[in-house]
Amino acid sequence: MAEIGDIARSSVEGARQQFQEQIDALRRKLNLPTESWRDIQLGAHDRAFVVAGAMKADLLHDLRQAVDRAVQGGSIGEFRKNFADIVAKHGWTGWTGEGSQAGEAWRTRVIYQTNLMTSYAAGRRAQLLDPDLVSRRPFWRYVHNDSVVSPRPHHKRWGDMRLTLRHDDPFWNTHFPPNGWGCKCRVVAVAAPAEGDTTAPPQGWDETDPATNAPVGIDEGWNYAPGARAGDELRSFVQDKLVTYPQAIQRMLSVDVNRHLNTTERVTDFVQRVRDGTLRNEDLWMGFVEPDAAARVKAATGQDVDNYLVLLPEDNVRHTDKEHRWDGKGQRPVVPADYQHVASFINEAYETSPGSELGRHGETRVLVRKEIDGEVFRAVFEILHGKRNRALKLISLAIKTGQK
Repeated sequence: MAEIGDIARSSVEGARQQFQEQIDALRRKLNLPTESWRDIQLGAHDRAFVVAGAMKADLLHDLRQAVDRAVQGGSIGEFRKNFADIVAKHGWTGWTGEGSQAGEAWRTRVIYQTNLMTSYAAGRRAQLLDPDLVSRRPFWRYVHNDSVVSPRPHHKRWGDMRLTLRHDDPFWNTHFPPNGWGCKCRVVAVAAPAEGDTTAPPQGWDETDPATNAPVGIDEGWNYAPGARAGDELRSFVQDKLVTYPQAIQRMLSVDVNRHLNTTERVTDFVQRVRDGTLRNEDLWMGFVEPDAAARVKAATGQDVDNYLVLLPEDNVRHTDKEHRWDGKGQRPVVPADYQHVASFINEAYETSPGSELGRHGETRVLVRKEIDGEVFRAVFEILHGKRNRALKLISLAIKTGQK
Protein backbone atom coordinates (compact mmCIF):
# COMPACT_ATOMS: atom_id res chain seq x y z
CA MET A 1 0.00 0.00 0.00
CA ALA A 2 1.26 3.49 -0.82
CA GLU A 3 2.12 5.71 2.11
CA ILE A 4 -0.46 8.36 2.84
CA GLY A 5 2.07 11.06 2.13
CA ASP A 6 2.56 9.66 -1.36
CA ILE A 7 -1.06 10.32 -2.32
CA ALA A 8 -1.24 13.47 -4.39
CA ARG A 9 -3.16 16.28 -2.70
CA SER A 10 -4.70 18.49 -5.29
CA SER A 11 -7.18 21.32 -5.59
CA VAL A 12 -10.69 20.83 -6.87
CA GLU A 13 -10.03 23.18 -9.76
CA GLY A 14 -7.93 21.20 -12.18
CA ALA A 15 -6.37 17.84 -12.91
CA ARG A 16 -6.64 15.45 -10.01
CA GLN A 17 -4.98 12.18 -9.04
CA GLN A 18 -7.62 9.83 -7.72
CA PHE A 19 -7.14 6.66 -5.68
CA GLN A 20 -9.24 3.53 -5.36
CA GLU A 21 -10.40 4.04 -1.78
CA GLN A 22 -11.87 7.40 -2.76
CA ILE A 23 -13.67 5.92 -5.76
CA ASP A 24 -14.99 3.07 -3.58
CA ALA A 25 -16.28 5.53 -0.96
CA LEU A 26 -18.52 7.17 -3.54
CA ARG A 27 -19.64 3.93 -5.18
CA ARG A 28 -20.86 2.51 -1.87
CA LYS A 29 -23.50 5.25 -1.72
CA LEU A 30 -27.12 4.79 -2.72
CA ASN A 31 -29.15 7.43 -4.50
CA LEU A 32 -31.60 9.26 -2.24
CA PRO A 33 -33.90 12.18 -3.10
CA THR A 34 -33.87 15.30 -0.94
CA GLU A 35 -35.50 18.71 -0.89
CA SER A 36 -32.86 20.37 1.32
CA TRP A 37 -29.25 19.68 2.25
CA ARG A 38 -30.49 19.39 5.84
CA ASP A 39 -32.56 16.31 4.96
CA ILE A 40 -29.47 14.10 5.32
CA GLN A 41 -27.36 14.45 8.45
CA LEU A 42 -23.88 13.43 9.55
CA GLY A 43 -22.88 9.81 8.86
CA ALA A 44 -25.87 9.20 6.61
CA HIS A 45 -23.78 10.86 3.90
CA ASP A 46 -21.57 7.76 3.97
CA ARG A 47 -24.42 5.74 2.46
CA ALA A 48 -26.56 8.26 0.58
CA PHE A 49 -25.76 10.16 -2.59
CA VAL A 50 -27.81 13.34 -2.59
CA VAL A 51 -28.15 16.55 -4.57
CA ALA A 52 -30.50 18.87 -2.72
CA GLY A 53 -33.73 19.31 -4.65
CA ALA A 54 -33.15 16.35 -6.96
CA MET A 55 -36.12 14.06 -6.38
CA LYS A 56 -36.41 11.94 -9.51
CA ALA A 57 -34.56 8.63 -9.70
CA ASP A 58 -33.37 9.08 -13.30
CA LEU A 59 -32.14 12.62 -12.59
CA LEU A 60 -30.22 11.42 -9.53
CA HIS A 61 -28.74 8.58 -11.53
CA ASP A 62 -27.33 10.91 -14.17
CA LEU A 63 -26.02 13.38 -11.58
CA ARG A 64 -24.39 10.46 -9.80
CA GLN A 65 -22.63 9.42 -13.01
CA ALA A 66 -21.33 12.98 -13.49
CA VAL A 67 -19.93 13.05 -9.95
CA ASP A 68 -18.41 9.61 -10.43
CA ARG A 69 -16.55 10.87 -13.50
CA ALA A 70 -15.36 13.87 -11.48
CA VAL A 71 -14.03 11.65 -8.69
CA GLN A 72 -12.11 9.67 -11.29
CA GLY A 73 -10.24 12.78 -12.39
CA GLY A 74 -12.65 15.08 -14.21
CA SER A 75 -12.24 18.83 -13.90
CA ILE A 76 -14.86 21.22 -12.60
CA GLY A 77 -15.26 22.57 -16.13
CA GLU A 78 -16.18 19.11 -17.38
CA PHE A 79 -18.56 18.64 -14.47
CA ARG A 80 -20.29 21.95 -15.21
CA LYS A 81 -20.85 20.92 -18.80
CA ASN A 82 -22.23 17.54 -17.72
CA PHE A 83 -24.45 19.24 -15.14
CA ALA A 84 -25.90 21.61 -17.74
CA ASP A 85 -26.60 18.72 -20.11
CA ILE A 86 -28.32 16.71 -17.36
CA VAL A 87 -30.48 19.64 -16.23
CA ALA A 88 -31.61 20.22 -19.82
CA LYS A 89 -32.25 16.52 -20.45
CA HIS A 90 -34.51 16.12 -17.42
CA GLY A 91 -36.08 19.57 -17.49
CA TRP A 92 -35.02 20.17 -13.90
CA THR A 93 -36.04 23.63 -12.76
CA GLY A 94 -36.30 25.49 -9.48
CA TRP A 95 -32.94 24.33 -8.15
CA THR A 96 -30.98 26.69 -5.93
CA GLY A 97 -28.60 28.79 -8.02
CA GLU A 98 -30.60 28.50 -11.22
CA GLY A 99 -31.07 31.59 -13.35
CA SER A 100 -27.77 33.44 -13.05
CA GLN A 101 -24.23 32.70 -14.14
CA ALA A 102 -22.90 33.38 -10.66
CA GLY A 103 -25.57 31.23 -9.01
CA GLU A 104 -25.02 28.31 -11.34
CA ALA A 105 -21.24 28.55 -10.91
CA TRP A 106 -21.68 28.54 -7.12
CA ARG A 107 -24.06 25.57 -7.11
CA THR A 108 -21.95 23.41 -9.39
CA ARG A 109 -18.87 24.22 -7.32
CA VAL A 110 -20.67 23.17 -4.11
CA ILE A 111 -21.80 19.84 -5.59
CA TYR A 112 -18.42 19.14 -7.18
CA GLN A 113 -16.28 20.22 -4.26
CA THR A 114 -18.38 18.63 -1.51
CA ASN A 115 -18.50 15.22 -3.18
CA LEU A 116 -14.80 15.27 -3.99
CA MET A 117 -13.68 16.38 -0.57
CA THR A 118 -15.90 14.01 1.42
CA SER A 119 -15.12 11.00 -0.77
CA TYR A 120 -11.43 11.93 -0.58
CA ALA A 121 -11.66 12.13 3.23
CA ALA A 122 -13.47 8.81 3.45
CA GLY A 123 -10.88 7.19 1.21
CA ARG A 124 -8.00 8.65 3.22
CA ARG A 125 -9.60 7.50 6.45
CA ALA A 126 -9.77 3.96 5.05
CA GLN A 127 -6.07 4.18 4.20
CA LEU A 128 -5.15 5.64 7.57
CA LEU A 129 -6.92 2.74 9.31
CA ASP A 130 -5.11 0.09 7.30
CA PRO A 131 -3.84 -2.28 10.05
CA ASP A 132 -0.28 -2.25 8.72
CA LEU A 133 -0.15 1.53 8.71
CA VAL A 134 -1.82 1.82 12.13
CA SER A 135 0.81 -0.50 13.60
CA ARG A 136 3.56 1.78 12.36
CA ARG A 137 1.84 5.19 12.56
CA PRO A 138 -0.91 5.07 15.18
CA PHE A 139 -1.12 8.86 15.62
CA TRP A 140 -2.94 11.36 13.42
CA ARG A 141 -1.99 15.00 13.00
CA TYR A 142 -4.43 17.73 12.00
CA VAL A 143 -3.03 19.77 9.07
CA HIS A 144 -4.57 23.12 8.14
CA ASN A 145 -4.54 24.15 4.48
CA ASP A 146 -2.81 27.54 4.55
CA SER A 147 -3.77 28.31 0.94
CA VAL A 148 -7.33 29.17 2.01
CA VAL A 149 -8.00 32.88 1.50
CA SER A 150 -10.19 33.24 4.59
CA PRO A 151 -9.10 30.51 7.03
CA ARG A 152 -11.43 29.45 9.83
CA PRO A 153 -9.78 30.50 13.12
CA HIS A 154 -10.39 27.20 14.87
CA HIS A 155 -9.11 25.11 11.95
CA LYS A 156 -6.00 27.26 11.74
CA ARG A 157 -5.46 26.94 15.47
CA TRP A 158 -5.66 23.13 15.35
CA GLY A 159 -3.11 23.16 12.54
CA ASP A 160 -0.80 25.73 14.12
CA MET A 161 -0.70 23.81 17.41
CA ARG A 162 0.18 20.65 15.46
CA LEU A 163 -2.59 18.76 17.20
CA THR A 164 -1.48 15.11 17.22
CA LEU A 165 -3.69 12.44 18.77
CA ARG A 166 -4.07 8.68 18.59
CA HIS A 167 -6.22 7.50 15.71
CA ASP A 168 -8.90 6.26 18.15
CA ASP A 169 -9.16 9.49 20.14
CA PRO A 170 -12.83 10.64 20.39
CA PHE A 171 -11.78 13.96 18.86
CA TRP A 172 -11.66 12.37 15.41
CA ASN A 173 -15.26 11.16 15.60
CA THR A 174 -16.43 14.74 15.09
CA HIS A 175 -13.35 16.65 13.90
CA PHE A 176 -11.96 14.49 11.09
CA PRO A 177 -11.80 16.98 8.19
CA PRO A 178 -13.38 18.40 6.15
CA ASN A 179 -15.11 20.29 8.94
CA GLY A 180 -17.23 22.63 6.85
CA TRP A 181 -18.18 23.84 3.39
CA GLY A 182 -15.01 24.31 1.36
CA CYS A 183 -12.73 23.11 4.17
CA LYS A 184 -9.49 21.66 2.76
CA CYS A 185 -7.85 20.57 6.01
CA ARG A 186 -6.51 17.04 6.18
CA VAL A 187 -5.01 14.40 8.47
CA VAL A 188 -1.62 12.71 8.21
CA ALA A 189 -0.42 9.60 10.02
CA VAL A 190 2.72 9.77 12.18
CA ALA A 191 4.58 7.26 14.35
CA ALA A 192 4.47 9.47 17.44
CA PRO A 193 4.03 13.11 18.44
CA ALA A 194 7.05 15.23 17.61
CA GLU A 195 8.62 17.91 19.77
CA GLY A 196 6.25 20.87 19.90
CA ASP A 197 3.16 18.87 18.99
CA THR A 198 0.04 19.31 21.10
CA THR A 199 -1.12 15.94 22.40
CA ALA A 200 -4.51 16.77 23.87
CA PRO A 201 -7.50 18.57 22.32
CA PRO A 202 -7.87 22.21 23.36
CA GLN A 203 -10.17 22.97 26.25
CA GLY A 204 -13.79 23.25 25.14
CA TRP A 205 -13.23 21.35 21.88
CA ASP A 206 -16.46 19.37 22.36
CA GLU A 207 -18.68 22.26 23.45
CA THR A 208 -21.69 22.74 21.19
CA ASP A 209 -22.24 25.99 19.33
CA PRO A 210 -26.01 26.63 19.61
CA ALA A 211 -25.97 28.35 16.22
CA THR A 212 -24.82 25.19 14.41
CA ASN A 213 -25.64 22.38 16.84
CA ALA A 214 -22.07 21.21 16.23
CA PRO A 215 -18.81 21.62 18.15
CA VAL A 216 -17.38 25.13 18.07
CA GLY A 217 -15.49 25.71 14.82
CA ILE A 218 -17.38 23.11 12.79
CA ASP A 219 -20.11 24.00 10.30
CA GLU A 220 -23.64 22.69 10.75
CA GLY A 221 -23.89 19.06 9.70
CA TRP A 222 -20.14 18.49 9.37
CA ASN A 223 -19.39 17.02 12.82
CA TYR A 224 -18.80 13.45 11.66
CA ALA A 225 -15.95 11.38 10.25
CA PRO A 226 -16.49 10.65 6.54
CA GLY A 227 -16.45 6.92 5.92
CA ALA A 228 -16.90 5.84 9.55
CA ARG A 229 -20.39 4.44 8.90
CA ALA A 230 -19.90 3.26 5.34
CA GLY A 231 -20.88 -0.28 6.29
CA ASP A 232 -24.25 0.62 7.78
CA GLU A 233 -27.54 0.00 6.01
CA LEU A 234 -29.40 3.12 4.92
CA ARG A 235 -32.47 2.03 6.87
CA SER A 236 -30.53 2.37 10.12
CA PHE A 237 -29.97 6.06 9.38
CA VAL A 238 -33.71 6.55 8.95
CA GLN A 239 -34.38 5.00 12.33
CA ASP A 240 -31.54 7.01 13.91
CA LYS A 241 -33.19 10.13 12.45
CA LEU A 242 -30.07 11.03 10.49
CA VAL A 243 -32.26 10.97 7.41
CA THR A 244 -34.42 13.74 8.79
CA TYR A 245 -36.86 13.82 5.91
CA PRO A 246 -38.09 10.24 5.49
CA GLN A 247 -40.86 11.65 3.29
CA ALA A 248 -38.11 12.10 0.71
CA ILE A 249 -37.66 8.36 0.69
CA GLN A 250 -41.40 7.85 0.70
CA ARG A 251 -41.81 10.19 -2.25
CA MET A 252 -39.23 8.34 -4.31
CA LEU A 253 -40.67 4.98 -3.35
CA SER A 254 -44.20 6.07 -4.16
CA VAL A 255 -43.00 7.19 -7.60
CA ASP A 256 -41.41 3.81 -8.15
CA VAL A 257 -44.23 1.59 -6.88
CA ASN A 258 -47.17 4.02 -7.10
CA ARG A 259 -48.54 3.29 -3.64
CA HIS A 260 -47.76 3.74 0.02
CA LEU A 261 -44.72 2.02 1.45
CA ASN A 262 -43.85 1.74 5.11
CA THR A 263 -40.37 3.29 5.45
CA THR A 264 -39.77 3.84 9.15
CA GLU A 265 -41.47 1.16 11.26
CA ARG A 266 -39.17 -1.23 13.06
CA VAL A 267 -39.02 -4.62 11.41
CA THR A 268 -40.03 -6.60 14.49
CA ASP A 269 -43.05 -4.34 15.06
CA PHE A 270 -44.10 -4.77 11.43
CA VAL A 271 -43.88 -8.57 11.66
CA GLN A 272 -45.80 -8.63 14.92
CA ARG A 273 -48.61 -6.56 13.42
CA VAL A 274 -48.83 -9.02 10.55
CA ARG A 275 -49.04 -11.91 13.00
CA ASP A 276 -51.67 -10.08 15.05
CA GLY A 277 -53.81 -9.81 11.93
CA THR A 278 -53.86 -6.00 11.94
CA LEU A 279 -51.92 -5.53 8.70
CA ARG A 280 -52.95 -6.25 5.12
CA ASN A 281 -51.40 -5.54 1.72
CA GLU A 282 -48.46 -3.47 2.95
CA ASP A 283 -44.75 -3.66 2.15
CA LEU A 284 -41.93 -2.63 4.46
CA TRP A 285 -39.02 -0.83 2.80
CA MET A 286 -35.76 -2.54 3.82
CA GLY A 287 -33.19 -0.67 1.74
CA PHE A 288 -31.71 -0.72 -1.75
CA VAL A 289 -29.87 -3.24 -3.89
CA GLU A 290 -26.23 -2.18 -3.78
CA PRO A 291 -23.87 -2.14 -6.78
CA ASP A 292 -21.96 -5.36 -6.03
CA ALA A 293 -25.20 -7.25 -5.36
CA ALA A 294 -26.76 -5.82 -8.53
CA ALA A 295 -23.82 -7.14 -10.52
CA ARG A 296 -24.29 -10.62 -9.03
CA VAL A 297 -28.02 -10.60 -9.79
CA LYS A 298 -27.37 -9.48 -13.35
CA ALA A 299 -24.80 -12.22 -13.86
CA ALA A 300 -27.27 -14.81 -12.55
CA THR A 301 -30.47 -13.62 -14.20
CA GLY A 302 -29.56 -11.04 -16.84
CA GLN A 303 -31.73 -8.49 -15.01
CA ASP A 304 -30.49 -4.96 -14.20
CA VAL A 305 -31.51 -4.17 -10.59
CA ASP A 306 -28.97 -1.50 -9.61
CA ASN A 307 -30.41 0.71 -6.84
CA TYR A 308 -33.74 -1.17 -6.86
CA LEU A 309 -35.75 -1.25 -3.65
CA VAL A 310 -35.67 -4.25 -1.29
CA LEU A 311 -39.14 -4.93 0.11
CA LEU A 312 -40.59 -7.16 2.82
CA PRO A 313 -44.27 -7.77 1.98
CA GLU A 314 -46.75 -8.70 4.67
CA ASP A 315 -47.98 -11.68 2.64
CA ASN A 316 -44.48 -13.19 2.74
CA VAL A 317 -44.55 -13.11 6.53
CA ARG A 318 -47.87 -14.97 6.46
CA HIS A 319 -46.55 -17.46 3.89
CA THR A 320 -43.34 -18.09 5.85
CA ASP A 321 -45.21 -18.62 9.14
CA LYS A 322 -47.44 -21.18 7.44
CA GLU A 323 -44.96 -23.03 5.25
CA HIS A 324 -41.57 -22.88 6.98
CA ARG A 325 -41.81 -24.57 10.36
CA TRP A 326 -39.68 -27.21 12.06
CA ASP A 327 -39.19 -29.93 9.46
CA GLY A 328 -37.10 -32.43 11.41
CA LYS A 329 -34.18 -31.87 9.04
CA GLY A 330 -32.59 -28.81 10.57
CA GLN A 331 -35.03 -26.16 9.33
CA ARG A 332 -36.34 -23.88 12.06
CA PRO A 333 -39.21 -21.39 12.16
CA VAL A 334 -38.48 -17.79 11.20
CA VAL A 335 -38.71 -15.36 14.14
CA PRO A 336 -39.37 -11.60 13.83
CA ALA A 337 -35.71 -10.67 14.39
CA ASP A 338 -34.67 -12.74 11.36
CA TYR A 339 -36.45 -10.34 9.03
CA GLN A 340 -34.09 -7.54 10.03
CA HIS A 341 -31.54 -9.11 7.67
CA VAL A 342 -33.71 -9.04 4.53
CA ALA A 343 -31.64 -6.38 2.74
CA SER A 344 -28.40 -8.13 3.65
CA PHE A 345 -29.66 -11.41 2.17
CA ILE A 346 -29.38 -9.88 -1.28
CA ASN A 347 -26.50 -7.48 -0.61
CA GLU A 348 -24.21 -9.90 1.26
CA ALA A 349 -25.13 -13.25 -0.29
CA TYR A 350 -22.45 -15.90 -0.74
CA GLU A 351 -24.55 -17.48 -3.47
CA THR A 352 -26.78 -15.82 -6.08
CA SER A 353 -28.57 -17.93 -8.68
CA PRO A 354 -31.70 -17.89 -10.85
CA GLY A 355 -34.95 -18.90 -9.20
CA SER A 356 -36.39 -22.26 -10.24
CA GLU A 357 -39.67 -20.75 -11.44
CA LEU A 358 -41.21 -17.48 -12.59
CA GLY A 359 -43.71 -15.33 -10.72
CA ARG A 360 -47.43 -15.48 -11.40
CA HIS A 361 -47.09 -12.73 -14.02
CA GLY A 362 -43.85 -14.03 -15.48
CA GLU A 363 -41.52 -12.13 -13.13
CA THR A 364 -37.94 -13.36 -12.86
CA ARG A 365 -36.94 -14.69 -9.47
CA VAL A 366 -33.50 -14.86 -7.87
CA LEU A 367 -32.32 -17.23 -5.13
CA VAL A 368 -29.72 -16.08 -2.61
CA ARG A 369 -28.05 -17.69 0.37
CA LYS A 370 -26.32 -16.04 3.30
CA GLU A 371 -24.78 -17.56 6.43
CA ILE A 372 -25.40 -15.89 9.81
CA ASP A 373 -24.05 -17.40 13.03
CA GLY A 374 -23.80 -20.89 11.57
CA GLU A 375 -27.25 -20.88 10.00
CA VAL A 376 -27.97 -20.69 6.29
CA PHE A 377 -30.68 -18.25 5.23
CA ARG A 378 -32.21 -19.20 1.87
CA ALA A 379 -34.27 -16.38 0.34
CA VAL A 380 -36.08 -16.01 -2.95
CA PHE A 381 -36.81 -12.54 -4.33
CA GLU A 382 -39.09 -11.58 -7.18
CA ILE A 383 -37.74 -8.89 -9.52
CA LEU A 384 -40.31 -6.20 -10.26
CA HIS A 385 -39.48 -3.96 -13.21
CA GLY A 386 -41.10 -0.93 -14.77
CA LYS A 387 -41.09 2.79 -14.22
CA ARG A 388 -43.44 2.47 -11.27
CA ASN A 389 -42.38 -0.87 -9.90
CA ARG A 390 -38.62 -1.32 -9.46
CA ALA A 391 -37.97 -3.62 -6.55
CA LEU A 392 -36.77 -6.98 -5.28
CA LYS A 393 -39.61 -8.39 -3.22
CA LEU A 394 -39.04 -11.21 -0.75
CA ILE A 395 -41.11 -14.25 -1.78
CA SER A 396 -39.73 -17.05 0.34
CA LEU A 397 -37.45 -17.43 3.36
CA ALA A 398 -36.16 -20.63 5.01
CA ILE A 399 -33.47 -21.10 7.64
CA LYS A 400 -31.37 -24.20 8.27
CA THR A 401 -28.58 -24.89 10.71
CA GLY A 402 -25.35 -26.25 9.30
CA GLN A 403 -22.61 -25.27 6.90
CA LYS A 404 -22.84 -23.74 3.43
